[in-house]
Parts: sequence; C-alpha cells; structure tokens
Amino acid sequence: MIRVLFIVISILFLQCHRAEKKEAKPNVIFIMADDLGYGDLSCYGQTRFQTPNIDALAREGLVFTQHYSGSAVCAPSRSALMTGLHTGHTFIRGNMEVQPEGQYPLPDSAFTIAELFKGQAYATGMFGKWGLGNMEAEGSPLKQGFDRFTGFVCQRLAHNYYPTHLWRDTLRIALTENEGSSNGSYAPDLIHRDALNFIDENKNKPFFLYLPVTTPHAELAAPEDYLKKYHGVFGKEIPFKGAEPGSDHYKEGPYASQDEPRAAFAAMVSLMDDQVGGIIHKLKDLGIYENTLIIFSSDNGPHLEGGADPDYFNSNGPLRGYKRDLYEGGIRIPLIVHWAGTIAPGKTDHVSAFWDFLPTFCELLGTAMPPHSDGLSIYPTFRGKTGEQKNHDYLYWEFHEQGGKQAIRKGDWKLVKLNVNDSAKSYFELYNLADDLSESANLASSHQEIVNELDNLMKQARVMNPVFKFDWEN
Repeated sequence: MIRVLFIVISILFLQCHRAEKKEAKPNVIFIMADDLGYGDLSCYGQTRFQTPNIDALAREGLVFTQHYSGSAVCAPSRSALMTGLHTGHTFIRGNMEVQPEGQYPLPDSAFTIAELFKGQAYATGMFGKWGLGNMEAEGSPLKQGFDRFTGFVCQRLAHNYYPTHLWRDTLRIALTENEGSSNGSYAPDLIHRDALNFIDENKNKPFFLYLPVTTPHAELAAPEDYLKKYHGVFGKEIPFKGAEPGSDHYKEGPYASQDEPRAAFAAMVSLMDDQVGGIIHKLKDLGIYENTLIIFSSDNGPHLEGGADPDYFNSNGPLRGYKRDLYEGGIRIPLIVHWAGTIAPGKTDHVSAFWDFLPTFCELLGTAMPPHSDGLSIYPTFRGKTGEQKNHDYLYWEFHEQGGKQAIRKGDWKLVKLNVNDSAKSYFELYNLADDLSESANLASSHQEIVNELDNLMKQARVMNPVFKFDWEN
C-alpha cells in the first residue's frame, strides 16, 4: 500500500512539474551581428572559414532563406526591428549623427520590443551597439525598455574595438588601458562578459537579452590569439592604411590600419562564433537551454570599408550588392531560430523581415498587438504550422543616402528605384527573384504594368518624416 501511494504521489509530482515547465515563459535571446553578409556563415555557404557554434544552432534549428533586414545600414535597420515598422513608417530612417556622441533618437512615443517584454515582467538587457539615441535622449536604451545596458550608444565610436570608454547603464566607464596607442581591452570581450553576467543574474526568471554585437563591422581588428589562427591563410594580403596613433580622431571613429584585413575579418567572425558558443554553454550549465528561444541574424549586408574584401569571401553569396544597396545583397540576411525541443530543425523559404519580430513576440507571449505594425507574426512558421502562416502583401524599404533609394518586393517581383532625390534622373529596375536571384536582368522596360503597380504601392507604403526626408519633400 505504501509503495502504491509512493508511485501515485511520484506520478502526480512529475505531471505538475511538466505542467510548470510547459507553462514557464521562455527566455528570448536575440543576437544580431553587424554587417555580416548572407554568405558569411558556413551554414549559409561560407568556405574560407568555419562558424561551428552558429552552424550547430542552424542544424538544430530553423534556417530562413528569405529573411530581410530593416534597412541597408545600421540605425534604420535597428529601428525597424525595435518598433515593428518598416522604413516607410518607423521614425529612424537613416544614420543621422548627433554630436558629441550618438545618433538621432527614437521618440518617446515609439513602442519597442524591449517595452513589450518589460510589460510582461521580463528582465530586459541590451549588450552591444545601440545607435538609436544617447544616454540623455528619449531614445536611450534605458528609456526604451531595457533594464540593463553595456556597450556603445554611438555607432561612430563603435567602429573602434579598443575604445577609450563604454557605457554601463548610465555610467560612462573609462577604459584607461586603451588610451593612446595601448590596446588593453577588446570591447566585444567586455560586453560579452556583462551579457553572461546578465544571464546568471536572471536565471530564475524570464529574460529578454538583446545582443547587437559590433563584429564584424569595420574597423578590422581582433585579439592576437584569434588573428594568429589566420596569419598567411588567405594569400598575399593588401594592407589597409587607416588611422594611426597620433592622427586626428584616433579611436573616435576612423578605422585603424590593418596589415592583414582578410585575416582580421575571419578572426572577428570566429570570435563572434565562439561568443555564441559561450552563451549556449552558459544556458546549458544553468539548466535553462531548453527554455530559451535563440535568434541569430544580422543588421544588413556586408561592408566594403576598412580594408574589407567581401568578394574574396563571397560574403553576399549568390546575391547582388552590399551594405547601402537595396539589392538583395544589402538587405537579405541570415536568420536562424533555435528553441530546443520546441522548434523542429529545418529550412523555410517563408519571406519575412525585421518588422515581423514585434508581432511574433506578441504571439509568443499571448499579448495583444500594438495598434500600428507593419509586421506579421512568424510564430506559426517557428512551430511548423505553415497552414496558419500569413504572408505579406509586400515588403518596403527606403534609404536616404547615395541620391535616395526605394525598393519594394511583392511575391517574386522586386522593384528598385534609384536617384529618388532627382526626378529628372530617377529610374526603375525590375527583377523576378524566382528566376533571377542575382538581379542581373532588368525587366522594367518589358513589364511596365508591373512597374506601375509596384510604384503605386511604394507611394502608399510610406508617410513623410519631418527629419528623414527625400529632397523633393523639403
């Protein structure tokens, strides 16, 4: 009788434990690389070097082949991610700097992913590069939903990997070991350490961890123990001559010189991959790996600055264009979604974009959508429920540099408008991505009706912004 009673109690305990585990709110970690191209991971085709830890996430998770960033450069892409609005609606639509440190801020009226999680009693932490407002502005990460922050508020200062200061919450932390020509502390290591501490501190409650890492954005710089792995591996290097100790604004934005740019780039991606591995190891050690949704992506396509050689590394894979282009190479990015035991491994060609994450997290948390969003939840795709997945009517981007650019995708058709600021010189390019992924055959002249349709959609897709305007809106 005692034995039977013990068995019954044990079964009831296990059932209660399983119910608690099932109902537990998942932790969410969003890792965003900086200027990592579609082809820069070995799981997406990179052959010059390997990314084993990210590849493991891809093998065990869901790999997206048609996912898009918010924009072709940092700030507007991050604004689209945070607000669930594309660049026709999100407030930040360009990299507009504010002196002495920071970029034009998100307004107080913006509703961010961090505020969504914070409203659901999540601990929220951001570790890396912000670029949406300095510490005094309404766009400060601590005023946009984050409890903790370590990193750069300014994109320009985030160019340098041995900076003279970082921010920790509201404190400006001087890195005296990096003054002058000294390179004592590698910023990504310091930021990564604080991110791991955040996981430790919140292991017993749900947390949202946003990791917009600075690697592998130029400048090209890595610690010697990573660089030495690639010394001489990539043939004869062409040194990059940039800022040197004593030059104007050294460690204040200009890219430092680098004798081995290819080796440095590979080293930076390898370091980032190891840091992803470190996060996974931490989650497993704490016993929270299976209750953590991990998302890995990039903010835009590969850069050309600082001695970078994306053609050598085939960084954009089969795609045309780089950072600052609205061709696929500038905005189509890797996306890996991993949740052990919950998301089945595989690949999906579902077309999605950064502005889908806010509604996705709303569905994950069981909360109502904000009144205005351009996104559609991709949570059904996460769970393999493709029959329930809604599809976008179209995706839209605008870019305010290089004469102004716009792009729209509807189905397999992609329309790109160039020289937007000058009506006398502006023109359209039309591509069918199903037949021409590399966007090499401009079909605009032979499909005028499609050009007209997509041009009309472009006009409907945006509202005028008082700060980020095309020239004809002045």
